[in-house]
Amino acid sequence: MNVHIMRSIDRGVGIPICLFISIVHGIGRIFSKPRLIKRPEKILFIELSEMGSMVLAYSMFKKTKELFPKAELYFLTFRENRHAVDVLGVVPEGNVITVSSRTFFSFLFSSIGAIWKLRLEKISVAVDMELFARSTAILSFMSGAKNRVGYFRYHNEGLYRGNFLTHRVEFNPHIHMAQNFLNLIYAVRSSIKDVPLTKKQVAEQDIVLPKVRISETVKMKMIKRLQDENKYIVHAKKIILLSPSASDIVPMRRWPLTNYIELARLLVKHDGVYIIITGVESEKKHADILYQTLGSMRCVNLAGKTSFSELISLYDIADILITNDSGPVHFSTMTNIKTFAFFGPETPVLYGPLGENCLVLYSDYSCSPCISAFNQRKSPCNDNKCLKVITVQEVYRKVKLFLA
Repeated sequence: MNVHIMRSIDRGVGIPICLFISIVHGIGRIFSKPRLIKRPEKILFIELSEMGSMVLAYSMFKKTKELFPKAELYFLTFRENRHAVDVLGVVPEGNVITVSSRTFFSFLFSSIGAIWKLRLEKISVAVDMELFARSTAILSFMSGAKNRVGYFRYHNEGLYRGNFLTHRVEFNPHIHMAQNFLNLIYAVRSSIKDVPLTKKQVAEQDIVLPKVRISETVKMKMIKRLQDENKYIVHAKKIILLSPSASDIVPMRRWPLTNYIELARLLVKHDGVYIIITGVESEKKHADILYQTLGSMRCVNLAGKTSFSELISLYDIADILITNDSGPVHFSTMTNIKTFAFFGPETPVLYGPLGENCLVLYSDYSCSPCISAFNQRKSPCNDNKCLKVITVQEVYRKVKLFLA
């Protein structure tokens, strides 16, 4: 399903279902109040669409293990995103449950199967990591979890998604997403009388950045793969990765493709610099245009040709990544690569990469950010000048300093 269909279904189908569940939940509370579980045995996390958020949520997973060391962790996500969960190594592979996003009916039937599995597991607490999506709120209720934690709009103009959470956390757009995620798990141990949740200071040491260790065998296999694509890459002094696309959820996060082409032309003038273009299959169109227009013997097009694990090993081998605000920004921080990331429609205050090895390129326009959790990340903008104003020469100067 494309993002526009998903938004329409979430609004048109999700609102009446959330209303119905709220009525059922409200009637049930007349006869018995929900029991708050302070020592949950099984905790389910739900995050369907945002792969990069997995890295930002790593601190929450670590804190969960610290607060509830005996709890068994589960995760529910889209089928194509499960590798982003597996790479973190915090949830057992057998406890990662997936649903399909291919069509509405495949999502419906796979969700029924997922709900069946979760109810058999007798989940204690369901943590909805999505920002006001109705589908995940419905799934958290249908999972059978007695306690349901998620973001609640309170008096904000956020999206309506029912009134059946037992732990209502206020999403704060003025702090980093890693802190917002931590507030979800802190809410489980907070007093339910606190409104809104979570009334707690997040310590700096609670924000943890995951790191991956790539074996020499895996590195050599990736180098051999690069040599098969371009035998001259053995002479590379610096390898620069370009990721010119972004997910279709917010396509206006893309820095102009013509800028990537111009920047690549400047970079290959440096002796020993090789360019590798990356991206998933759906982003191959932009990658092919960049590759063909550049027409350099020191350029390799790997868009649509790498698995997720191969991409991570590529980050570990390469020296620089230049990318739009998307998943690669966050997954690259798990390695030692230097990352240059373009931000515009979204603010780096909320979704900026963690760690010190990233440089955010942000124009700080007065209309930015124009997408948020409160508008379903849908903006009326038809010209992303906040990104276009970031010039090729400006980026080149910054990258050249690192090359030197």
